[in-house]
Amino acid sequence: MNIQKRYIKLEDTTEISINDITEKDLFNYVEPIIKTEEIPFRNILNNLPCDMDVFIPYNGGEDFIIQMLGITALERGDISHEDVEGRLLSKCSPGYSKILQNTLYEVYKSHETKKLRFYYYQNDKLARLSNVKVLYDLEKVILISDVKYTIENRTEATEGFDIYEENKSSLIEYFSQTGSYYKINEKYSWTQGVYNIINRSREENDDYYNIIFELVIPEDRPLIDEIQKKLDNGVANYEDIIRIKTHDGIIKYLDMNFYSKFDKNGELLSRYVLIKDITKNSDKKITRPIDFLLNGFKNSKKLALLIDPLNEKQYEYSEGFYDIVEEDEYSYSNHRAILENIEEKEIVEKFKKLFRKEITELEETVTYNVKGDPNNQKICEVYIETFEFGQEDHSIGFLTDVTEDYIKQQELQDANEHQKVLIKEVHHRVKNNLQILNSFLNLEKRAYKNQPNIIIDHMQSRLSSLALLHEKTYNTSDFKNINLKEYITDQDNKLKTLIGLRDGIEFISTVDEDINLSIEIITPLLLVVDELTMNSIKHAFPSDWPNKTITKEFRKIDENTGELIIKDNGVGIDKTKKDMKHSLGCEIIKNLTKQLDGDIKYLDVENGTGFRLLFPLTMEHTISQ
Repeated sequence: MNIQKRYIKLEDTTEISINDITEKDLFNYVEPIIKTEEIPFRNILNNLPCDMDVFIPYNGGEDFIIQMLGITALERGDISHEDVEGRLLSKCSPGYSKILQNTLYEVYKSHETKKLRFYYYQNDKLARLSNVKVLYDLEKVILISDVKYTIENRTEATEGFDIYEENKSSLIEYFSQTGSYYKINEKYSWTQGVYNIINRSREENDDYYNIIFELVIPEDRPLIDEIQKKLDNGVANYEDIIRIKTHDGIIKYLDMNFYSKFDKNGELLSRYVLIKDITKNSDKKITRPIDFLLNGFKNSKKLALLIDPLNEKQYEYSEGFYDIVEEDEYSYSNHRAILENIEEKEIVEKFKKLFRKEITELEETVTYNVKGDPNNQKICEVYIETFEFGQEDHSIGFLTDVTEDYIKQQELQDANEHQKVLIKEVHHRVKNNLQILNSFLNLEKRAYKNQPNIIIDHMQSRLSSLALLHEKTYNTSDFKNINLKEYITDQDNKLKTLIGLRDGIEFISTVDEDINLSIEIITPLLLVVDELTMNSIKHAFPSDWPNKTITKEFRKIDENTGELIIKDNGVGIDKTKKDMKHSLGCEIIKNLTKQLDGDIKYLDVENGTGFRLLFPLTMEHTISQ
C-alpha cells in the first residue's frame, strides 16, 4: 500500500492518494474493548446518499474506538457492524489508522472541521473517489463521506468513462496534437496533450478552471457562451470548433468534442472532452509536433505513415499516401468507401473486423483500383495496428506501394522465384525499424520530458535516415552490396537541411569508394552514425562556439573490417567519464553497436570529442533465398 498526501490551499482540502489496497485486507478480527451505544436512526443513515463513520477518542486521542462504520466500508470489507464496533481503530484497521490518525487527533483537539479527498487506485487506474468532512460533535469525531466515483460498480455517473492518468501520455497524443480533460466535482484533470496544444507547462491552479476557454479569442467569446449554455441545459454530446490564442501569440483552431453525464435531476455528474488541434497553417507558419514526424516521410512517394487511419475525421497521413491513392490531399475524405477499391474481398472483410474491434492488427498485400478503375491497379502492402488510449480507440499504420517490385516479380518469377520473399522481408525490416524508433522515442520522452526539441531533432534525423534507406532499396535487387558513400552523402545533406543551417554546423565526410555493405550492416550503422552525430550536436557546441564542424571518415582496415572515425571540434568531455555507461544516448549507441557486431571506443583528441567504431564488412545474409 502506497499513500501520498498533499494539501490544496485553494480548496482547504487534503488530498490522499492510496495505491493498490484491498479493503478486505484492511480489517483484522480483534476483540472489542468496550460495548458501544447503539447509533439511533441507523436504517435512515444507511439509506442516505453518504456514509458516516463515528469514532470515540481513547487515551486522550492517541487512539480511537470505532462506534460505527458506514455501509460502504462494511460492504467493501465484507464485514458487519458486530465485527468492528467497540474495537480500537489501530488494532482493527491498522491501514486506516495510519491514514486517519493525525487528522482525527487534530479535529479532536481543535474542534475544527477538516476536509479530505480520497483517491483509491488499483493497477494505476482510479477506482474510487470520495470527499470527506471530519468534524467534532457530541465528544466524538465523525466522518461524513460522499462517494462520487466508482469504477468497480460502474455507477450511472461513470458508465462509459475511463480516467486518464497524467503519466500515460502516448505517441498518438503527442504527435497527433490531441488532448483531453475530465471534469468531475468542478475539478479538471488535464492530459499532457492539452499542454502540448497550448504551448505551456502545468501550473499549480490548472485543476480549478478551464485553461482552454481562458485562451479563446474575443471574436469567439460569444461561441463559448453558446457552448456553455447548451452544456448547462443538459446536452450530453456536443461538438464545435473554437479559436484560441496561446500565451506565445499563436492562433490555433481546436475541434472540441464534449461528452457529459447527468443525474436524474439534470445535475452534471461528469464531463469528458476530447480536443484536437486542427490548425493547418497561419501567418506565423507554425509547425505542429505531428509535422516533424510526417516530414520524416516527406520525400517518400511509395511509403506512407498513417496516423489514426480508422478515424473518419481525425486522421493524418504523410504525402506518400496521396501519391499512392492518387487523391488530392485537400479534397480527400477519409471515408470507408475507399475499401470498395480493394479487389480482394476477403481482405475487405478483415478491414471490417478491424473496424468492429474483432481484431487488433492487419497486415496484408492488396490490389488497389485507383479511383475504382480496374485498369489502373496498384499493389500495396498495408499494416494497421489498433490500440486504446483512455476511452478512445486509436490506430497507426503504414502503406507501401510495391507495384513496380510486384511487376518485376511476375516477369522474373521463373528465373528468380525468391524476389517476392525478398521484397516482403525488406518491408518487414522497415516495420521493425520503425518499432525500434518508437521504443527510442518512449525512452527519450522520459529522459527529456522537459526538452521536446531534443526529442524532435533526434526522431527527425532517424526517420530521415531510414526513409532514405528504404527508398533507395526500391531501386536495387542486390541487398548484399549497398554502396555506403551514397548513403552518407545523402545523410549529410539532410542533416545540413534539418540542423546545419539552423545551428551553423558543417558536416564533412570522406568514404572509401569501395565499401559495399549488406542491409543487415548498413541499417544499424546509419543509426549509430545518427546517434553519434546528434550527441555532438546536443553537447559539443555552445551557442557562441565558432566554426562548428563534425567530421566522419569511413575506410577499410582489411577485407573483413571497416573503421569509422567521427570527431567534433567542440568543448570536449571530462576524460574521467569516458566509459560510455551512463547517458541514454550512450546506451542506445551501445545497443546498436552490439546489433552491428561492432566495437566502439572514445578517441583521445586535442580538441572536441572523437569516437572510433570498428564494424564488420560482411555478415551472414538472413534474407530468404
